[in-house]
Amino acid sequence: MQEVLVANPIFKNNIIVLGILALSLAAIFYTSSLKSWKKFYTIFPALLLCYIIPAILNTTNIISSETPEYEELYYVATRYLLPASLLLLCLGIDLKGLINLGWKPIAMFFSGTLGVVFGGPIALFLFSQIHPATVSGEGNQAIWRGLSTIAGSWIGGGANQTAMLEIFTYDKRFYGAMILVDIVVANIWMAILLFMISKNEKINKWLKADNSSVKNLIDRVENYSLSVQKQPTLKDYMVMFGITFGGLAISFYFAELISKFLSGIPSFADPKSFFNSFTSSFLWLILFSTVIGVIVSTTKLRRLEGVGASKIGSIFIYILVAVIGMRMDIKQIFDNPFLIILGLVWIFIHVAILFIVAKLIKAPLFFIAVGSQANIGGAASAPVVAGAFNPSLAPVGALLAILGYVVGTVAALFSALMMEWVSNNFII
Repeated sequence: MQEVLVANPIFKNNIIVLGILALSLAAIFYTSSLKSWKKFYTIFPALLLCYIIPAILNTTNIISSETPEYEELYYVATRYLLPASLLLLCLGIDLKGLINLGWKPIAMFFSGTLGVVFGGPIALFLFSQIHPATVSGEGNQAIWRGLSTIAGSWIGGGANQTAMLEIFTYDKRFYGAMILVDIVVANIWMAILLFMISKNEKINKWLKADNSSVKNLIDRVENYSLSVQKQPTLKDYMVMFGITFGGLAISFYFAELISKFLSGIPSFADPKSFFNSFTSSFLWLILFSTVIGVIVSTTKLRRLEGVGASKIGSIFIYILVAVIGMRMDIKQIFDNPFLIILGLVWIFIHVAILFIVAKLIKAPLFFIAVGSQANIGGAASAPVVAGAFNPSLAPVGALLAILGYVVGTVAALFSALMMEWVSNNFII
């Protein structure tokens, strides 16, 4: 088993860590509104800093993600704040506008999936020629077995990653290196994506993209928000509070209920089974919170958007961005550089396929970003990236991430079998 190292940062208490993150976010948003900081934020977008500053704080050991306390903070951010934010952001959604986004988001999602599926074998082959030592290994220590777990994570999520670990029995003593590649490369790509979002219009112009459906959805939601805008009262906030956390309670209850029920079925309980992903309570939690939000948006309670429902949901999203940013330790890039480079080549192939398909079908950057993160980042970060374009778009990320859970195990299995073939034929 891999040795677990517990960091000893300056601040470990979650209240203090949350306070530091909150102050960092406040400073970023305040300074980004000042004219004197305009040039700085032209180079370093505010959203990117919301992600990078916690990473720097983690790297310098002021705060750390390598503590049990962080795991608690991450759990609260992903299991409480994320579903709550999705519910709030869905309140003002225009269902018709969401449907009008059409087939392109789905096409870009599956393009991203193909990029991961074929990117792994291609990267493995390239390194077998360039630096064979990086991809050597025999039996249950064969590198392709470890890379299969990354494929599972980058298409579905934690449950799919565990399925690949169980199916291909990679030596768990070396599993930590694969987790490192997964986290570091995925975080580098997310940072690049957040930077690209600030260049959204320029990239769309280069893609000759038809962004009309996305703009139409944003305009419809914003126009509705303005039409129902009013001075909020305590009653409004209390109703919003009740709807949000009442909906969250319902989501939790049924997510746990379905997860436990499915876990009791042998074909679902088997980690090697395609159906195992459906036992994830997190999958059902995201699904139910999104669905409840959409259902509420069809009632008069949609008017809560006029008193700031999406703004409060966005606060939760930005806290989640900061907490996810803490997972990145910049120094780790140099711990196993060749394996990290392999991961970067892999992600480059994923990105290249996305841009090629986007250019062909004239899909905007939004569909590229969400299609990618629904694969690479899953339900924890896909809504974050979608919401970075506009809070009303966060549900698109959540729904595509759920699709990632569904196809993750089968797609990762196919990728792993190709990597095994490459390993057997090209690696000495």
